Amino acid sequence: MTAASQVTPESTSRRPSLLILIVIAIALGVVCGLFFPAGLTRVFVTFNALFGQFLGFAIPLIILGLIAPAIAELGRGAGKWLAITAGIAYLSTLIAGFMGYGASMLVLPRVLPSDPPEALTNPETSLLEPYFSLDIPALFGVTTAVVLAFVVGVALTAIKAPTLMTGFVEFRALVNWMITKIIIPLLPIYIFGIFLNMTQGGQVATVIVTFLGVVVFVFILTWIMLLLQFTVAGAVSGRNPIKMLGTMLPAYMTALGTSSSAATIPVTLRQAVKMGVSKPVAAFTVPLCATIHLAGSMIKITCFSLAVMMLFGIEIKPGLVIGFIFMLGIMMVAAPGVPGGAIMTAAGLLSSMLGFNEAQVGLMIATYIAIDSFGTATNVTGDGAISAIMDKLIGKGKGQEELTLEAEELEVRV
Repeated sequence: MTAASQVTPESTSRRPSLLILIVIAIALGVVCGLFFPAGLTRVFVTFNALFGQFLGFAIPLIILGLIAPAIAELGRGAGKWLAITAGIAYLSTLIAGFMGYGASMLVLPRVLPSDPPEALTNPETSLLEPYFSLDIPALFGVTTAVVLAFVVGVALTAIKAPTLMTGFVEFRALVNWMITKIIIPLLPIYIFGIFLNMTQGGQVATVIVTFLGVVVFVFILTWIMLLLQFTVAGAVSGRNPIKMLGTMLPAYMTALGTSSSAATIPVTLRQAVKMGVSKPVAAFTVPLCATIHLAGSMIKITCFSLAVMMLFGIEIKPGLVIGFIFMLGIMMVAAPGVPGGAIMTAAGLLSSMLGFNEAQVGLMIATYIAIDSFGTATNVTGDGAISAIMDKLIGKGKGQEELTLEAEELEVRV
């Protein structure tokens, strides 16, 4: 049992469900938007303006704090099997993103309204303004944060700088604290304010009806991705892919309840071993993939991003979307294994690369978290497929000692 597996589903079940809070916030926002006076609504709009500024300040710090130590830790130990596992996980994540892109361009134009109302495409004409705003400039931009994180992370793999490494690990703990103790708890109020303002502006009915169809579409895509992953894993390992997927279903169901990859590690690890993966390989790949393999999250963010762009009339340039998918795949490596962690990590890219405004980013956060558990369930179930592939590549008895050492190092990381 790894250190990460000490976080059990039972321990997380005592916490309020973020999904339930978000659903309540959306419902209250819609209902209250029907009768709240404009003056009271502007109070929440003002909070959203301030919180949005804080998010803009925090996102570059989140990127630096998560990506830099993640890259540095990926360079430790024997490295060969770690690099191969990370490469397979990144490839799987990219395939998920491009599958979401291709399917969205084929299906979403037929699902989304061809002529959205004026209030949706031009929200500034109907939304209320805050009483006041406070400019909180970020220390550096999102692109600068990504480049700096890569430079620092790669440098830490090449030189011995234990003090600096310890500092970035502690900085990551601070960033995770900021996400879990400040940003995530305030998100329901933020989402409430967004839907409250959208309801009074006449947008919310169109948005909710539209995104229900997108939710069903994304759910179907996640299962297509799982079938693809286990078909490949079955072909490589010589096992029945349907039986493999069936064995991993307890991990899928556990993730539906916890919405946390980290909290599901014990169940994922147990089911991977039941599937036939050797214990040293499972102990290494499962905690690692819980951190770096987010194919389900990739599908959700890609599809919802394209849906928002279509709804709001933002031009979809293939080159821009392809670059976004490659960058998002890297960002997913650094996403913390907590509910909503992936979308908070990706929020900077939505603004900097796709040009989303505050309301559009807020809409992305709301819709993502509303089905967060389905993406997490896809992530952890796919980890079993990668474990089976790695078990075949490594071979029984080959490289087990160095793999065990790397698994022990990953206990500290996850």
